[in-house]
Amino acid sequence: MSRSLQRKGVNVETAADLTQDAFLRVITRPPRESAQNYNPGAYLYRTVQNLGINHSLREALVQTVSLDDAEAANALDPSPSPERIVHSRQCLSQTHKALSELPERTRQAFEMHRLGERTIAEIAEELGISSTRAWSLIRDAYRHLVLHVDPF
Repeated sequence: MSRSLQRKGVNVETAADLTQDAFLRVITRPPRESAQNYNPGAYLYRTVQNLGINHSLREALVQTVSLDDAEAANALDPSPSPERIVHSRQCLSQTHKALSELPERTRQAFEMHRLGERTIAEIAEELGISSTRAWSLIRDAYRHLVLHVDPF
C-alpha cells in the first residue's frame, strides 16, 4: 500500500503513516453491512488512495522555506513567553517566602552554599558546626523548598 503512495511522490515515513492510518480507519469504520459487493482489499486500497490525495492537497497549501541551522537559530525568539515569565515570578515569590520560613541558621547555611558557592567544610567552619551538621541544614532547606515551590 505504501509503495503506491511512494510512487505518487509521498516520502517513505509519511506513506507508512498514511498506510497505518488507513488500516486503523478500515478496522474501526468498516463499510455498512448493507454495502453490496464488499471487497475488503479494495476498500483498504481506496482508503489509502484517499488519504494520499488528502495529504497531497494539504501539502500543496503549506508553504515551506528551507533554512540552514544558522538561519533557523536566528529565526527563533530567545525571549521567554509571557506565561513563563509569570510562572518564574511566582516561583521566585514562593522561594522568597519559603526561605523566610526557615530557621535562621538553616537559611544562612543554605544561602552560603547555594548563593555564596561555599563548600560544606567552609560553611561548617564559619558557623562553628560539624560538616555533617552543615550538610543536614542545607539538606533540610532543600527539602523545605521542594515542598513549597512549584517546579517548572
